[in-house]
Amino acid sequence: QVQLVESGGGLVQPGGSLRLSCSAPGFTLEYYHIGWFRQAPGEEREGLSCINDVGDSTYYADSVKGRFTVSRDNAKNTVYLQMISLKPEDTAVYYCAAGGLHPSLEPYEYHYWGRGTQVTVSS
Repeated sequence: QVQLVESGGGLVQPGGSLRLSCSAPGFTLEYYHIGWFRQAPGEEREGLSCINDVGDSTYYADSVKGRFTVSRDNAKNTVYLQMISLKPEDTAVYYCAAGGLHPSLEPYEYHYWGRGTQVTVSS
């Protein structure tokens, strides 16, 4: 069973930065478009960013545009989400997902998911 693994979450103060990583032991990510999502308690899962398989096209939700940057290193089989200027409203569980048809911010486009990493922005 394919399982993506997110890492890099934690507690950070408002205005701080974190870099999340998404890897997939035993599974090659380079053939897939990768999306980043988050879900806060009581909220729907929100699409944040995605990157195509070769890494030359990226997309961002308005809520994170200019603050989050997605990138990938296919040689390391890893996708990253660099987050700066974090706000308390960014607090959520963050997920990465792999899909095959086209890059999208819609969760239904993705087939394989990680279990998430908690990001908490608080002073």
